[in-house]
Amino acid sequence: MSLVATMIARRSVPGDRSVLGLTVIVLLLALLAGAALLSLVSGPTGVGLSDLVTYASGNGENLAAQDRIILEAVRLPRTALGLLVGAGLGVSGAMMQGLFRNPLADPGIVGVTSGAAFAAVCAIVLGGTALAPLQALLGNQFLPLMAFSGGLINTFLLYAIATRNGQTSTTALILSGIAIGAMSAAATGLLIFIADDRALRDITFWSLGSLGGASYAKVMATLPFILLVMLVLPFVARGLDALVLGDAAAFHMGVPVQRLKRLTIIAVAAACGATVAVAGSISFVGIVVPHLLRLAIGPSHRFLLPASAIGGAALLLLADSIARTIAAPAELPIGIITAILGAPVFLMLLLGRNGRANLEGL
Repeated sequence: MSLVATMIARRSVPGDRSVLGLTVIVLLLALLAGAALLSLVSGPTGVGLSDLVTYASGNGENLAAQDRIILEAVRLPRTALGLLVGAGLGVSGAMMQGLFRNPLADPGIVGVTSGAAFAAVCAIVLGGTALAPLQALLGNQFLPLMAFSGGLINTFLLYAIATRNGQTSTTALILSGIAIGAMSAAATGLLIFIADDRALRDITFWSLGSLGGASYAKVMATLPFILLVMLVLPFVARGLDALVLGDAAAFHMGVPVQRLKRLTIIAVAAACGATVAVAGSISFVGIVVPHLLRLAIGPSHRFLLPASAIGGAALLLLADSIARTIAAPAELPIGIITAILGAPVFLMLLLGRNGRANLEGL
């Protein structure tokens, strides 16, 4: 049976959303392509669509030297980094929501991002002193690995506190996430107190979130972590679907629950650590994108996880284009844009019927 015939046959099954899920993913890919194109031509300089077409056709030598440098050294790595960061944020939010069986869960809200940020600030402040040997050993991977480690430690600590007798309490998850986030913020504040002027400038970058420091080195440092997460998706999608019924039901369905949770936790920490390391703390992408897509295509993680990655990448590239043009030639931190766009949507979701039901289940 052909793929088309299979999809048509599946449409007759009540409640099946396979065709809808595939359609949404195709539309999101088109949106991502448009967002990437917009990102490449956005900015205060004069590099526009015609210059991009000239460059893509292999005639880059016909461009002015300044325009070619801007395109190659600034906009291409920035677009690539935005794609990786957005995909990491979107998919980590979807995985976190599936793991804790609550669509209001988010790596930022439960303290994972703050742990990654604290470890990244450690790398910035102590990289030239106490952590200098480790920095020399790891090279360009030092900052992402530090952020990954911080997010992983916070995630495992959060999971250990919120889980009793194999059951994860969402109330304990939220409250312990607030406490762990506060402790990480306090430790970050202590590091800021002892930091020098150079480190303080770098730390300011983390507090607001930005793609302004994009480079090919950062793209290559982030790429392995995001690829790792994407490779994990096929192995956790079915398990996360079964986990909705509870740990016991998932176990009886043949899902290795504890291994699934450990793999998901490591993947979320990898995505959060990598994104925080190169772009700082960017809020709401990881909670709004998966939540909206879940309303559109349903809870099946077979479609939700890749759709969240694509949607997160598209949203972040669009937000970055706005950040570069709304106050040109100045550039707004992208974290401000995502908060302006995401906070009202999150409030509407929270105040809706499903949002209230999720809160009542805490």
